[in-house]
Amino acid sequence: MSSDVVSATDEAGEISDPANFVLRLYVTGATSKSSRAISNARRIFDRHLAGGYELQIVDIYQEPLKAREHQIVAAPTLIKVSPAPSRRVIGDLSDETRLLKAFGLVVPHAGDGTP
Repeated sequence: MSSDVVSATDEAGEISDPANFVLRLYVTGATSKSSRAISNARRIFDRHLAGGYELQIVDIYQEPLKAREHQIVAAPTLIKVSPAPSRRVIGDLSDETRLLKAFGLVVPHAGDGTP
């Protein structure tokens, strides 16, 4: 598993201009936790940033210098590279609400679909 770039082009998302979202997910090989994090990230961002985003997946076993350069101390770690400010979430990304709040994305209220 090396760097992988995914662009979402499905239905319109909740963000007015999601095309500028660049996300970098650091994982540790093909472990179950890494696979869950990748799957969860794609599912969440396909839904909420469907107008376009870039998801860079970095395997820290294959690219340890990138991990060191970006001070990655645990994996999986997802970093919102842009737009600023940069944010980090550590774990398998199973808590969608926590991830959306951390990255400053709209979280719909339960039941009515409004922010």
